[in-house]
Amino acid sequence: MRSMFLGYNTNGFAHHRLDDAIAILAELGYGGVALTPDVNHLDPEQVNYAGRLALLRGDLLRYKLQPVIETGARFLLDSRQKHQPTLISPTPDERGTRFDFLCECVQLAHELRAECVSYWSGTATDGAPPPVLMDRLVEECKRLADVAAEKDVRLAFEPEPGMFIDTMDKFADLHASVNHPAFGLTIDIGHLVHNSELPVSKFLTDWKHVLWNIHIEDMRHGVHDHLMFGEGEVDFADVFAGLRAANYTGGVFVELSRHSFDAVNTARTAKSFLDQHFGESLR
Repeated sequence: MRSMFLGYNTNGFAHHRLDDAIAILAELGYGGVALTPDVNHLDPEQVNYAGRLALLRGDLLRYKLQPVIETGARFLLDSRQKHQPTLISPTPDERGTRFDFLCECVQLAHELRAECVSYWSGTATDGAPPPVLMDRLVEECKRLADVAAEKDVRLAFEPEPGMFIDTMDKFADLHASVNHPAFGLTIDIGHLVHNSELPVSKFLTDWKHVLWNIHIEDMRHGVHDHLMFGEGEVDFADVFAGLRAANYTGGVFVELSRHSFDAVNTARTAKSFLDQHFGESLR
């Protein structure tokens, strides 16, 4: 039986070529990589996308890195509005743009045999009431889950502060409404602390049946700022106790996108900190 492993999100290497980032993460001893397709990293609109994908597949095999697919690129779909459009956007065309991108990510996950595709709700840009927004989101999530199931890919939905689905209670409502075996959960550890959803270990164990992806960083209550480990209020002993109690065997992916200016040192420091909780046997 495999153990959980430590990974790193490529959004924290925004100024590196993707193949260089992957090589560095392997050298540092990471066991997984959270791939965020973006304007500089495996953009689906990029020239020779298929060739770059083939090279990526080879790199992942050579370095024995387990991937997940993340979908949080800020301006990939709209160069002027961050994280837009979304699955709750007001028009079918806008929702379709996000849906098509997520389908491309599902196909990418299928080709790379990734653990899952992680995504979120986004924020509303119109005055629609919450029940209407929820109806839009549920419909699109069900459609996407059908596509994912056909490709044998799992979807791991992430509650995100500031977005329509921002708490675990709201995720619970969404999960019950989607009610699809391909639809599960990404928990971002810092987000739980931001929302005072504590202890973190309770949510890890309560949702262990659909817990398919973990993001990790430090964070403070009420401030959505991904911090270096040791700079916030996360109780990491509780976090890892919860993961072990949940028998979690997936990736725990460092998410420090705003530290890309010092990516290599950040990834090295993060690995050193988290190894205290992982131990060498858990890589």
